[in-house]
Amino acid sequence: MATLCLLLVGACGRRTPPPAPAPAQPPPPPAQPAPPPPPTADPDAAARERAAAAARARATLAERIYFDFDRFGIRTDQSPRLDAKVPILRANPSVRLRIEGHADERGSVEYNLALGLRRANAARQYLTGLGIVESRLDVISYGEERPAIARSDEAAWAENRRAEFPIVAGEIALRP
Repeated sequence: MATLCLLLVGACGRRTPPPAPAPAQPPPPPAQPAPPPPPTADPDAAARERAAAAARARATLAERIYFDFDRFGIRTDQSPRLDAKVPILRANPSVRLRIEGHADERGSVEYNLALGLRRANAARQYLTGLGIVESRLDVISYGEERPAIARSDEAAWAENRRAEFPIVAGEIALRP
């Protein structure tokens, strides 16, 4: 029995080995610097962009269209110029245009005045067909009185057979 007691006492006195140390953790990554604040927007940049967009819209409205000799029908290559005016006019209901019809120098003064008026009316009819209110489109004919090019050759005549679209009322107002 004594031996048994010694064994028990000896067993109780043994110590268990200490646990192995935990593997070392890698250090946390260094803190990233805060991202720089976004650059401050130029307060005038938005105003300059709106002004540039308004200038582009005015230029689109002012684009001339051209006609064939002794004709007043809208040429298929000219309809995109008229189509481009429509969204600008819809977005700016206070804008009014004067459609000025012109002719080259061939033909009588009376004939060219009538032809210029038919050209201006054809452009107005095209725009009203796309939903622009007719009262926003004045028409006038200058016939051969105001040539774009004062020469007597085919290139000059082709430039003189035209309709012009000056803005006569309203402003182009583009929203930010």
